[in-house]
This record gives sequence, structure tokens and C-alpha cells, in this order.
Amino acid sequence: MKAEKSLRARALDLLSRGEYSRLQLAQKLAKYSDDEAEIAALLDDLVERGWQSDERYAEVLIHSKAQRLGNRRLQQELQQKGVDAELFQDALPSREAQLHTAVEVLAKKFKVYQDDAACKLKYMRFLAYRGFDMGTIHDAIQQWRQQDDADAMF
Repeated sequence: MKAEKSLRARALDLLSRGEYSRLQLAQKLAKYSDDEAEIAALLDDLVERGWQSDERYAEVLIHSKAQRLGNRRLQQELQQKGVDAELFQDALPSREAQLHTAVEVLAKKFKVYQDDAACKLKYMRFLAYRGFDMGTIHDAIQQWRQQDDADAMF
């Protein structure tokens, strides 16, 4: 018969497979212990030792999803995971990087620019769902149109 894993062993097992926010780790460990004080003390110890970091988790998530999503969507995901906004504001992509990403995802999804109102609304909804702000959306559609026009000339 197997011995029951300790809460610390479970936490280290999870952290050895990937980064977790403090809130995510607490939720996963709550399945194995009803003592919230014990979980909080364990999490404090893990943070103190540098084994768990919300800032590191935010950087990993932003790095992995910034090529597909806008800053608003990234912020929303991080806040849902319990990461404080101060920890990830500096890691978010710049406006120029956001614009470049928006143009890339548009071109990949829709292939060819179509200059009618219904298509423009479709482009706008697509980018808004991905978490881009309206200024970036308008600029990205304009830039994509110009690129598509230039490509059509050759």
C-alpha cells in the first residue's frame, strides 16, 4: 500500500512540472487539506525559498501567449489566476509589438484583406476577442490593408 504524499511533496511535484500562481497552487492543494493556515504557511515557505513566484509565472504566461493575444486578454488571464497587476505590467509587450502581433494574427487567420464593412467588423471582433485595444485594432487593420495592397502590386 502506498503512503500518502505530504502537502509539501504534492506542491513540489506540481512546481517541478511547471509554474503556477499562488492562487492556482492553493486551489490544487486545497483538494488534499482543509487547513487553510497550513496551505498558506506552505505557500509562504515556497515563495521565501524562491520555488514559487507569481512574477515568474506571469513572465512565462506572457512569453508563451504574447504572439497570439493582446495585452487586455493577457491581463485578464493573469488577474483570474490571482497575479497582482504590479507584478506583470513591465513584462507586457509594447504598443509596437502589439501592433505587429495584431497584423500577424489577422494575416494568418484571414489570408487576404477584403475592403467591405462586414469584413472589417469581422476583423475588429476577432482582434477584440484576442484582447487588443481599439486603437491597436484600427491601426492593425490599416497596416494590414497597406501591406496587402503592396503585395498585390507585385
